Amino acid sequence: MLHSVPGSPHTPGGGSSRRSLRPGGRKNQALAGSSVGSPALFSPASRRNSGALSARGTPTRVLHHPSGTETVNYDVKAFGASLPVKVIEALRMADAEDFVSIQLDESGWAWLVYRDRLIIWKISQSSTKLSVCKELQLPPSDYLQSSSLVAISCLNLPGETSSLQSVSVMVATFEGSIRYWPTLVHESSFTETFVDFGGALCSFLTSVKGVSFILSSSRSQFMRLTPDSTGKIHQHGLPQGQGMFSGIGRKVSSLLGILSPTNDAALSSVLWDRKNSRFYAMTSLNLHKWEIDDSTERHILSWDMNRVLRENITDAIWGSESNYEEIKRDVNVQYLDLQQNCDGLVILAAAWHLSDQPCLTYYTLITVEDSGYQMSDSVTVEVTQYNPPFQPEDLVCKVVVPDFSSHAACLYTEDEIFACSTGTGRISLPQEKITFSAQGDRILGAGSCAGLPIFFTRKSRLVAIYSRENISLLPEDLEDSLASSVAESNYEGPEFDVTSGMDIISQEDKTKLLKTTFLQYCRNDLDNAQAIINELFPPDAGQDAELDRSVTQISVNLVDDYPSSDPRWAESVPEAATFAHSSLILLRQLENKTKAHSLFVDFLHQVGLFSRLRSFPIRGMSMATRLLLCEHAEKLSAAIVLKNYHTRLPDVVNAAIQIALNRRQSDIPPSLTPADVFFREVSQIDTIFECLLEEEEQFLKETRIDSDDCAEMVISVNNIIKDMLQAAVHERQSKASLYKIREPRETEPEYVPWTASGAVRSTIIRQHEIILKVVYPQISSNLRCTVIEQLVALLDWFLDGYVSQLQSVGSPEYQERYSSLETEYIQKRSELLLPLLSLGQHQLAAFLAEKYCDFDILIQICELTDNQTKLQRYITQFADQNFSDFLFRWYLEKGKRGKLLSQPIAQQGQLANFLQAHEHLSWLHDINSHDLEKAHRTLQKLANTETRYFARKKTLLGLSKLAVLASDISDVILNEKIEEMAEQEHFLLHQETLPEQLLAERELNLNEMPVLSAPQLIELYICDENRRANEYDFKKALDLLEYIDEDEQVDINDLKLKILCKALKRDNWSSSEGKDDPIDASKDSIFVKILQKLLKEGIQLSEYLPEVKDLLQADELGKLKSNPYFEFVLKANYELYVYRQA
Repeated sequence: MLHSVPGSPHTPGGGSSRRSLRPGGRKNQALAGSSVGSPALFSPASRRNSGALSARGTPTRVLHHPSGTETVNYDVKAFGASLPVKVIEALRMADAEDFVSIQLDESGWAWLVYRDRLIIWKISQSSTKLSVCKELQLPPSDYLQSSSLVAISCLNLPGETSSLQSVSVMVATFEGSIRYWPTLVHESSFTETFVDFGGALCSFLTSVKGVSFILSSSRSQFMRLTPDSTGKIHQHGLPQGQGMFSGIGRKVSSLLGILSPTNDAALSSVLWDRKNSRFYAMTSLNLHKWEIDDSTERHILSWDMNRVLRENITDAIWGSESNYEEIKRDVNVQYLDLQQNCDGLVILAAAWHLSDQPCLTYYTLITVEDSGYQMSDSVTVEVTQYNPPFQPEDLVCKVVVPDFSSHAACLYTEDEIFACSTGTGRISLPQEKITFSAQGDRILGAGSCAGLPIFFTRKSRLVAIYSRENISLLPEDLEDSLASSVAESNYEGPEFDVTSGMDIISQEDKTKLLKTTFLQYCRNDLDNAQAIINELFPPDAGQDAELDRSVTQISVNLVDDYPSSDPRWAESVPEAATFAHSSLILLRQLENKTKAHSLFVDFLHQVGLFSRLRSFPIRGMSMATRLLLCEHAEKLSAAIVLKNYHTRLPDVVNAAIQIALNRRQSDIPPSLTPADVFFREVSQIDTIFECLLEEEEQFLKETRIDSDDCAEMVISVNNIIKDMLQAAVHERQSKASLYKIREPRETEPEYVPWTASGAVRSTIIRQHEIILKVVYPQISSNLRCTVIEQLVALLDWFLDGYVSQLQSVGSPEYQERYSSLETEYIQKRSELLLPLLSLGQHQLAAFLAEKYCDFDILIQICELTDNQTKLQRYITQFADQNFSDFLFRWYLEKGKRGKLLSQPIAQQGQLANFLQAHEHLSWLHDINSHDLEKAHRTLQKLANTETRYFARKKTLLGLSKLAVLASDISDVILNEKIEEMAEQEHFLLHQETLPEQLLAERELNLNEMPVLSAPQLIELYICDENRRANEYDFKKALDLLEYIDEDEQVDINDLKLKILCKALKRDNWSSSEGKDDPIDASKDSIFVKILQKLLKEGIQLSEYLPEVKDLLQADELGKLKSNPYFEFVLKANYELYVYRQA
């Protein structure tokens, strides 16, 4: 049944009372009668002029509930598919008095707790029944089990189908017994532990970051529970009193409204902010906040909430009473629940004054903006029209905030729901009470799903509260603008015949139809939207470039929207502009664009188009369309940052904006400012970077460089660029899962983020040069610190862009591109980081070098600071990236072989592996490791391959011999190796004993000579420059014939003939003429002495020497060939030495 809300003596006209507590704020008057003909519950403003497109609601089963059918503004409808059989059976088994507790989570999971049973199932807005349901056994407890002590952690990406495999569950009892299931697939596989809160009962279990959970006690004690891969549960308490104000005195902190957390106040509610990884706990007096990382927590705020809010609540309700000062001393306030929306934290409080007649309970919603390390002065108190008679035992009211981006809210107790708003919207939403107790029904649990408030009741099961009007997720101005634009396009929305001629629809019409479908989706008409999409872009149609073009066009239209509702733009909006925002404030226009774009991406996921996106050309190259959508969201975030700086630094930003508009040759209508025109085109927001630098450079030219003004200008420009890039990259990283396609249908093109475009990179490189060469040397030391830290932040984003680009070309087909890009990246990284070393900024340089793996910089820092401990840490930290190999190579290149070979024991194995490719040093490591046989083999191999330096070859051979002599090898093998090396040494001796006169003549030095081959040595010994050559030199030449290998392709007989001819030509045979005895005449000749030496060595001359006739015919003899006396003497000696021996 419908209950009219009675007028309260403290809410004028029966309406709501709202106070905006800001500096210079004022108390807003109630909007009397606002519930009649008012807007939808889940949109922030009224829905008027829906145009020709009258979107039909998603077909749902209307619940024939008396209170639902008799309400003025809302319908109570069954939500989703029918319940799983296990849930229905559990409810049937429970008596009316039995305690049944149900939780409905925004992730789309629900769970029911009844006695020792826990049933978990999947819910969704779709009427298609989901088969995901599981029953688990709760741990034993002396208390009734509660759904607030159950939490799930789901690893699914947005848009993915949920599965039992991806869900883990943890439950707790009031006493502290913990049971954990790593996956719902195996309900019998769980681990247990116990948390001791010193007698305090457990109140809440919350799933937080990193598949971990926070268990809260009634005395405001908090324990983080983290299961590891084996299922073991690690627990540690959350830190308290470690915020940024923890060091100040209690008197000062109390003046600021900041307190250290205590266990005196009872815990009322907890809240997990998934987007910002923050955990809130609200007690009866205070509000505490922690920042949560994957494994650590930091307590950053304890706010004396009651001291700040109590007076504001009291003033909003009883402030108009004549005896207000007397009343406020006796007012009671109790804080019941904590939620969150786009405006901040939403706190549900109950206030009453026992002396009132009648004494009513005033339920209020307080919105507090969260400003990080402190709570903002921006506080809004909404006194709802829900004020039942005060009953102490009835203060169990809770609040549901179904949609983060709207101002809708639903208060609920066991018996009734009260639809209202938080009071932060421009227009109040209709307030209405829906009662369930009249039919014996009661509410067992509540939550939100798909932006709707949903409730689980005993009889009606799962229901949602819908507005009687079409519900849209879009802001009012965007909703109206879209409806008008579709009407002007002559499309009739769902009535358009999508089945006729889809294949001949033009690209422009497809874009308009897609926009129409997006509007239907925003009005929760998902079924009709999906039907049009299936016809417009059939799932089996394969690659569709028109889809990418249409999606890109709509995304660009959203971010570059003309705010036609702004009167100043009325005459400046092109007819083609189809999106509009009404806010007169630039920041609000940007925020509305952000919300609209986010809805568009959600729409693409929901209707199955996102996974089908391919690529689209941008900045002269193709980009994956999904990443282009992300780029638009990033630019919106960057534009909001720039707009905030526009307020703080108007001179700098306005000057840069004017430069940008001049470059575009944009006209500025008289009714608009340059900022209006510039911020309208968000897709071009990155052009501001070069313009900021141009303004900075001009300022530096006109101002003394050593003045503080120059430093302040550079600092301002740095901050703007740095924070814009930071906002963009944060948006990219935090929403990575939203813009990810699990299995792309084709290899995506190279990705160059807009934050790493040529213009942005050149801007940072120019700023790098300006700071280090112009500004840094001239400014004071304290400003230097600021400027250099800003520069490091800019370089951080510069290098991050290269990393993203490299990751996009990591597949094999991009191998060549990857190599060239990596070379460019390494060069730029070195050029930008090395100057930091010359300035002594080792810590900042190390920060970037560690993050981007510039090992050269890290080693240089360790060498400059002689910090071997840090160097060893890097070896461990970057072990998977072969830091040790890089270090060893760096030592080699810098000639620091001593440091290379004196590595700690822990690195000896890595050093040995490295030196395998550097054998000229590995033998030293082998000796140091007492592996002498290996050292011998290495040295011998080096000696055998050495050809560049004779001296080095001789040394290596000698060291190899020493190593083998000192080794433990057997005598047999040792003798073999010694003989082998002796033969090599004998060959080297021929080069070592080359005549000094000859070396001087040829300008040769044994220490610098290459290793000569046997033919080369022979040529030296017998050459004409060896003027002092004797029988020993020619004998060495003959000996060297034995060292000529077959692969040298030398005719040994020809070479031997040449040697003998050269020896014969050394003597003056004409001086022997007239002597009777030819033997006597030639006995002192070099040739005869060679024969004598050969005989002495036992050589068979007849086999060794060429035939005398061959010798006499050799061209090498020259004129001797025609000398009869020479022939006579030669033959006589042959007869004596050769033939007689034979």
